[in-house]
Amino acid sequence: MNAILTKSRDIYLMISDHMDKVEAVALLAARLLVARVFWMSGLGKVNTWDVLGMRFPTPDMQQSTYYLFSNRFFPDMPSWLSELFAVGAAIGELTLPLLLVFGFLTRLGALGLMVMTLVIQIFVMPDAWWTVHAWWAAILLVLIARGPGFLSVDKYLGLTR
Repeated sequence: MNAILTKSRDIYLMISDHMDKVEAVALLAARLLVARVFWMSGLGKVNTWDVLGMRFPTPDMQQSTYYLFSNRFFPDMPSWLSELFAVGAAIGELTLPLLLVFGFLTRLGALGLMVMTLVIQIFVMPDAWWTVHAWWAAILLVLIARGPGFLSVDKYLGLTR
């Protein structure tokens, strides 16, 4: 019986030794997954133009974005401040995901999106923790803790181990 346990442990350890190759792909998938969520939200806040079926942001905000921030998300704030939050959210949702996609300053990008997730959870959608925000937070915490992985600009520039 002891020999079976020892052999099973050895096989398990041999498989585990090769999982660092899988980790790079898993971290890339995590980066792309959470980046898409925020990128799509950012595109919803700005006007866009289509090129070959791909949507790209334009510099002007949608009026509905200002309305939501002023009247639904932060109704008790002065309008100039809620408009500033709207612009800041759009900028964050369109720039921070790019950091994750390329794996450049990944931990900083993930930290910024974590702050946005917490603001959304606390002030905008407090009932959505277990439906979406916990998932975003878990992925972002993994990226903050582990970094972008081998398939990243950070690795190429020596910004991660």
